Amino acid sequence: MRFLAVAASILLPVAALAAPIGYDGSRHLLNRVGFGATDAEIRALANLERAEAVERILDGARREASLKPPAFVDAPYTPFVRLAQLPAEERRREQRRLLDEALALREWWLREMLATPSPITERMTLFWHGHFATSQRKVRSAQLMYRQNVLLRRESLGNFATLLHAVARDPAMLVYLDNARSRRGAPNENLAREVMELFTLGEGHYGERDVKEAARAFTGFSLDRESGTFVRRVAWHDPGEKAILGKTGHFDGDDVIDILLARPETAEFITAKLWREYVSPNPDEAEVRRLAAVFREGRYEVKPLARGLLMSDAFWAADNRGTLVKSPVELVVGTMRVFDMRPIDLRPAVIACAALGQNPFAPPNVKGWPGGEAWINSATLLARKRVVERLVGNDERMEAPAPAMTDMEAGDAGAKGREERLRRQLERGLAAYRLDWEKWQHAAPEASDVERLLLAFAPAYPMPGDVSAVERARRLASDPVYQLK
Repeated sequence: MRFLAVAASILLPVAALAAPIGYDGSRHLLNRVGFGATDAEIRALANLERAEAVERILDGARREASLKPPAFVDAPYTPFVRLAQLPAEERRREQRRLLDEALALREWWLREMLATPSPITERMTLFWHGHFATSQRKVRSAQLMYRQNVLLRRESLGNFATLLHAVARDPAMLVYLDNARSRRGAPNENLAREVMELFTLGEGHYGERDVKEAARAFTGFSLDRESGTFVRRVAWHDPGEKAILGKTGHFDGDDVIDILLARPETAEFITAKLWREYVSPNPDEAEVRRLAAVFREGRYEVKPLARGLLMSDAFWAADNRGTLVKSPVELVVGTMRVFDMRPIDLRPAVIACAALGQNPFAPPNVKGWPGGEAWINSATLLARKRVVERLVGNDERMEAPAPAMTDMEAGDAGAKGREERLRRQLERGLAAYRLDWEKWQHAAPEASDVERLLLAFAPAYPMPGDVSAVERARRLASDPVYQLK
């Protein structure tokens, strides 16, 4: 009964919900939960009331990708350690194969973002990928990274408790956080620490003793070297009594996770992080606590929490529109979606995202991408603008964005050589992209309404009134406001 009472407290006055969300409201909703929206997609929701629009998006959420993955994801798993045993030339061939598979996997995911009938699913999958950060640089297996991606997508709007338990057993995560070899007498603390600090409680809600005891509990969580699947190695597990966050028992890793899920800080930590992802940079503490109570008492179902966030007055407030910075993936994929670009080769788009600071399947560290205003600085702002201008048809020479995508580059050349190769790849790749302006203009709104399609609020630079829809679109895509959502 208490859960129903708390859930009912989310409901807003009927008058605030009854009116259609309109074109601007629809654009705001679609750009926050997806990767940009076309004029037709925006108009399809514009006449709906707030609840109807939100429910239509949530009801359409998928649990699997719409596109078939690369064939190699089903190939037999090959432990990376075997590469060291190969002759030098064969080892180089295998390394090139791994590099090609890494790029192909990124291409597949970006294509899914472009093609999916449920953009919110891919946005949430990307969110969880940053939350449960795992990098192919260290995992060194496209198969394991793909399997994790499938898991994140399946529970993207499913159940957080289910997802957390599964991530703690995920082979890519066990390799990334060095738990695959953790055993009694020599426990590795990485997984235990990140489960508390980054996945559930946040900093300041646990002690070093809790980490050490939890690390003992996670001993034996490993993977089979031949199949790359999870295995619980009983002989490696420390069965002794542990004391974690005031609880005492002969705990294993699953017990630790249940202890963490029982803490109110976990629900509040996840709710606040989702607030910053979808609502505004500065969470309303009272609203976060209220929504977190629904989340926790609803047994960590994600979809009701997402509904609460998207239905909140804060989400729809005028002051919160255009306050979030598009991530590189949102910027690149969103531009291609809104301008209806479907290039055959998506490798240049993958390289552009990575060059701007967001390399899918390779977050910079265990904390994932910092996001927010960190996406834009003096080095990246010009590069972001130039990538967009190239996508929408600017023929000027492309500047080399930074940082260089070192993990995607083969060979041992220095940083300058890698950056030069990156620049050439972007030059050749993005130069081949052609926006069909005639097709786009046929489906786009009138010239005077293009601004409402592309920007969250008025452009930073004045726009002449006598330019065509095409020229207006080009200029608006170059405006600093286009970087916001």
